[in-house]
Amino acid sequence: MGLIAALVLVFLLPHPWNYVGFAAGLVVFGSELTFWHHKTRGQKKMVGAETLIGATGTVVTSCRPNGQVRVDGEIWGARCEEGADVGDKITVVGRDDLTLIVSR
Repeated sequence: MGLIAALVLVFLLPHPWNYVGFAAGLVVFGSELTFWHHKTRGQKKMVGAETLIGATGTVVTSCRPNGQVRVDGEIWGARCEEGADVGDKITVVGRDDLTLIVSR
């Protein structure tokens, strides 16, 4: 945002002030870059099946012990050792590759 502001100020301000506005915009841009770099550096990325542990869903095809479940609008392969019928509510307790381990 600071970079866009700097470029706009170059064209909108009169001659001596356009350089001051451009420099101020670059300082703001550098500050934004530094802030977001420090804010996001080192955060672990949460993607894939790991994010589903603890989520709830419903059984789509019977899990005795393998079947399918719908979690967060997606259908996943699942394994439920205690067994679950179609329509049962489940909770994801783990995963094995792309197969979710669920319990009722």
